[in-house]
Amino acid sequence: MLALDDVHAFYGKSHVLHGVSFKVAAGEIVALLGRNGSGRSTTVKAIMGMVEGSGSIAWRGQALMGRKPFEIAHLGLGYVPENRDIFPKLTVDQNLLLGCKRGARSPRWSFDDMYRLFPRLRERQHVEAGVLSGGEQQMLTLARTLMGDPDLIMIDEPTEGLAPKIVALVADTLRELERRGIAVLLVEQKLTIALEVSRRCLVMGHGRIVFDGTPAELKADAYVRKEWLEV
Repeated sequence: MLALDDVHAFYGKSHVLHGVSFKVAAGEIVALLGRNGSGRSTTVKAIMGMVEGSGSIAWRGQALMGRKPFEIAHLGLGYVPENRDIFPKLTVDQNLLLGCKRGARSPRWSFDDMYRLFPRLRERQHVEAGVLSGGEQQMLTLARTLMGDPDLIMIDEPTEGLAPKIVALVADTLRELERRGIAVLLVEQKLTIALEVSRRCLVMGHGRIVFDGTPAELKADAYVRKEWLEV
């Protein structure tokens, strides 16, 4: 479905990714783990065409390298950035409406689906997004991306700074995506949630993939956890 092969990425003269290669299959939840600065967010941005890069990134056999972010989104990829990027002066309803895109097929997600997954958003649907709490803004960003009906959604640090109750809600939502056949590339620093919801774990270090295996294999590999994950 999604395949990266020898991907390099740059910020100006700074070489951030050094030959990243991995695949994400249809309906698979893959956790992309690593310390801050390891290249996880840059990897997602490279897939979305947001940073300069080289190598091969293919989505269902179509080359993504060199395409504009909006073109990549229209191919069926969704992106939930770490900084949330809600429209603060628009209501929750209006933010969700902006996430919708026209297409030949009927979308898998409706406003009712979003308000069922995130009951707090239903209570706040006519409130300007800028006054929502951090957890509510995270829910809104995820819901808005889903309204675009992606087949793969990339989520950058969705649990950062959130209360345990909201973290549990995010985990439940990821399981719901899996049930609906949507692939997820989850950028996370919290090992617990990643091991709980993912089917496969990738670990990054210094701009490279240093581990690719199941959650059980990662749990059993003390060296990888100590060398590349633990603070």
